[in-house]
Amino acid sequence: MEGHRPFGLLFSLCLLVVVVVAVSPKPLHRLSDPHWHPATATWYGDPNGDGSDGGACGYGSMVDVKPFRARVGAVSPVLFKGGEGCGACYKVKCLDKSICSRRAVTVIITDECPGCSGSRPHFDLSGAAFGRMAVAGNSNHLRDRGELSVIFRRTLIFAYLKYTLIRLQLFLYSGTPCKYPGKNIAFQVNEGSTNYWLSLLVEFEDGDGDVGSMHIREASSSEWLEMSHLWGANWCIIGGPLRGPFSVKLTTLSTATTLSARDVIPRSWSPKATYTSRLNFFS
Repeated sequence: MEGHRPFGLLFSLCLLVVVVVAVSPKPLHRLSDPHWHPATATWYGDPNGDGSDGGACGYGSMVDVKPFRARVGAVSPVLFKGGEGCGACYKVKCLDKSICSRRAVTVIITDECPGCSGSRPHFDLSGAAFGRMAVAGNSNHLRDRGELSVIFRRTLIFAYLKYTLIRLQLFLYSGTPCKYPGKNIAFQVNEGSTNYWLSLLVEFEDGDGDVGSMHIREASSSEWLEMSHLWGANWCIIGGPLRGPFSVKLTTLSTATTLSARDVIPRSWSPKATYTSRLNFFS
């Protein structure tokens, strides 16, 4: 009888997963391309620095502090996607075995590479991120190479279950989900926002990291109003007068996973203020 226990345990686990999938309103998403892809990489800024201040995504001084610090990168237009690629995370690995280690460096997209070809994947990394791909003690020699041939990949398999009948969460990742331990999604109200023009910057979105669409809902309404992509990680809506508090709904670009932060922006909101939600895609 002892020999049947592993099979019984495995069967019970599979049955539990089937039940969870059946009762969950959250779909499972699978990306079709599980492979590494060729690209090129360069570096900018100080040799051991964190990269540029700000960037085309609009994160500003956040790129100089954790969790962005020393993990930032600019990408060519094919990966920047007009700003909708902002916040996405990639693994980048150097191919020259004579000087490169086997480990890949994880980078967060915070900028667009100026002058890069539109159709060719290219990463312009911070000096610190670029040097991490080297064999120990060879960071400076690697940076001396200038442009490198690299391979990169995004999230390979994404399965996400949340808000089931038994509150069971299941995450199956193989690849590079964005992770911000201790951080929840936050929304910075951009300068110049009014009751008739409201602009938000999305911060610390884990999981996919990118935003494909954004909606806002006034507390007095049941209707979700679609926001327009402005630039980088910034979204806006024109209407009004808009009356808070506001709930915000995010849908990721990569896997169309949705999250709603209820009343995250208060009634008495202020331009340039940042409002943190109580949740994230992994929380």
